[in-house]
Amino acid sequence: MHKNLNAVFSGRPQSIFPTMSALAREHDAINLGQGFPDEDGPKAIRELAAHLTVEGPNQYAPVGGVPELREAVAYDNKRFYGLDIDPLTQTLIVSGATEGLAAAFMGFLSPGDEAVLLAPFYECYAPQIEAAGAAIRFVDLEPPEWRLNADALEAAVTKKTKLIVINTPHNPLGKVMTLGELEIVADVASRHDLIVVCDEVYEHLIFDGAKHIPLMTLPGMFERTIRIGSAGKTFSLTGFRIGYVTGPEDLITGVLKCHQHLAYTSPMPYQSAVACGLRMGDDYYAAFVADMQAKRDLMSAGLKRTGFKVLPCDGTYFITVDINSVGRDDDVAFCEEITEHAKVAAVPISAFYHSSQEDAPRNFARFCFCKKPDVLEEACDRLRTYFEKRS
Repeated sequence: MHKNLNAVFSGRPQSIFPTMSALAREHDAINLGQGFPDEDGPKAIRELAAHLTVEGPNQYAPVGGVPELREAVAYDNKRFYGLDIDPLTQTLIVSGATEGLAAAFMGFLSPGDEAVLLAPFYECYAPQIEAAGAAIRFVDLEPPEWRLNADALEAAVTKKTKLIVINTPHNPLGKVMTLGELEIVADVASRHDLIVVCDEVYEHLIFDGAKHIPLMTLPGMFERTIRIGSAGKTFSLTGFRIGYVTGPEDLITGVLKCHQHLAYTSPMPYQSAVACGLRMGDDYYAAFVADMQAKRDLMSAGLKRTGFKVLPCDGTYFITVDINSVGRDDDVAFCEEITEHAKVAAVPISAFYHSSQEDAPRNFARFCFCKKPDVLEEACDRLRTYFEKRS
């Protein structure tokens, strides 16, 4: 038995996603727990990736990413947000957003530093930060609106604080930060000279006509902000593992110097294919959002018919319910129950809090709706049938 493993990782349970996916397979349940689409993205991107893989070269790409993808990332920032980005010095291609986050935390944080997380938060943040030797200060977003409180954020900052992490649109909540909330973050970061790491992988999945606002577009924020995007989320190609980081040269250099010792580089054919994807017309993005919004509405209506209180979903492909509305008060037990008996898997929101946060709410669960409509309809029918039998 090996007793000297890194406790940051070995002391944690397995990720909630493979845990619930394994339970779903065991009980032949519809898996609405793990967030991946059940249909691949644009055929043109996939065909180009296949062609480039066959034709080659299939050797190391430049550490910072192939030039055409870095240029496409800069183009994307200008096209959607009016940002003027130098592709050579202010972009970086990473092997998925998760690797980009790890490279950012390890590149920016040193032992003794502190980072601020808004809870609940995507589960990789905490172990990556703690592996860098930094401590975490938590700011709880208050349900059901999950609003950021300015006083709470201010109170979390100490002399040791180096960075704040924000995620908008938010996984697991489906929340999109308002301009007012972004201004709260910008004010605190500016006054305390903090870096802000922005996880914006769902930037192109915002509903009801709303638009994504990157924090770095606010006055004075570009110089202290990096934002991380994902081809996997934008093009429903999660297996490509291509992410991209944008920010000022000094921060990009800090991420790159860590990235080169993690993934080193990312697959060249996929990078070139994603570069073409980022130049697709507005019709692609409009259809992408419309399709996912329709699925959100279908799932929301089905959950409401079952008796769930459904919380607002402004973006991503996740929808949250209050399980108190169906007489349950333990989200972990609830997710196990419906996976085993209703044959539908979800994930508990409490899994997105730190183990030290003993007062984390236990009455919310997350369903993923980036599935085919008939799959969502069947899942809702199974849930309704199950709960009707127990009413």
